[in-house]
Amino acid sequence: MNDLKLIVMDNIAAVGKEVDEFLQEMNKHDKSYMMEHVRTRFNNGEGKIGIDETARDKDVFILSDVGNYSITYDMHGMKVPMGPDEHFQDIKRAISAVGGYAKRVTVIMPLLYQSRQDKRKGRESLDCAIALQELERLGVQHIITFDCHERKVANAIPNIPFENFYPTNIILEELIKNEKIFDNLLVISPDMGAMERARYYADMLSCDVGMFYKRRDLTKVVNGKNPIVEHAYMGADVKDRNVIVVDDMIASGASMIEVGEKLREKGAKKIFFITTFSLFSEGIEVFEEAYNNKAFDKLFTTNLTYVPEEYSKYRWLHRIDCSKRIAEIIDYINKGKSLRKIVHSNDRIIELLNKKN
Repeated sequence: MNDLKLIVMDNIAAVGKEVDEFLQEMNKHDKSYMMEHVRTRFNNGEGKIGIDETARDKDVFILSDVGNYSITYDMHGMKVPMGPDEHFQDIKRAISAVGGYAKRVTVIMPLLYQSRQDKRKGRESLDCAIALQELERLGVQHIITFDCHERKVANAIPNIPFENFYPTNIILEELIKNEKIFDNLLVISPDMGAMERARYYADMLSCDVGMFYKRRDLTKVVNGKNPIVEHAYMGADVKDRNVIVVDDMIASGASMIEVGEKLREKGAKKIFFITTFSLFSEGIEVFEEAYNNKAFDKLFTTNLTYVPEEYSKYRWLHRIDCSKRIAEIIDYINKGKSLRKIVHSNDRIIELLNKKN
């Protein structure tokens, strides 16, 4: 472990600090693994990153949350929030600052940059694939992400490892420990794209699964998407049943909330939303209003992308810490151990469910 080094970008500082502490605890190490670095912004918006210690022959892991919109800088006298493009540019700057001296460079982006632009429809850019190829050309030898929108994007970089982990079992552990909803349970996919995820939850919880179909108006484009005309439900009767609605990401939340409202109209007993990434791109107030209108009972999410700390005051929001899982992944890779134990960790869930029952 003497060769392990972390470059924790400021957009993931809190999680990175916990990852560092877990690594120290795992390896009985009394010093931080984090490399000191400085991010500089000039007042015209240009930037650079400098690293204050050697990376020669080190196993370097760069952690970055490209979805963190709380980081700002001054440009021409204005406060400018950093977007995903700028966060990704800083990842490339950090790689460049390492200068090719590292033994290996691994980039960990829990929220994969441009993951929703993973396929081309007509004359469109193919941003996620291009970004992954950029990292490969810069000398990155390993890319780690969580709950990637489309795993096939790994085909863009067939010559380097692309690891896509799921926080599903961590979320299930929290759900099992904190809730009593496992009698008469039903798992719902809010659309066709989330069906595989819903099936996994249903298999683990030994229950039935249903699905909503999003019928869209293909003649219009609003905020880059065809607006949803109707959510049509297909599946078992939800009346008097506890329901879990699972998806990879909540952006504005309008679609998920509408699903909750439809389920409540159909007589669902308790409604829980589960998602890996909660972006709340149109504010959290819409969820507070939906909660007060009984569209759902609780939302389980993770800290794999930025959620403002003040949001913890909302009693319906349950945020799950995945820092230890990131630390375990780093530790296993650094030591050359098989990741099978992390990927296939169903025994713990089965044990918890047996105790609950």
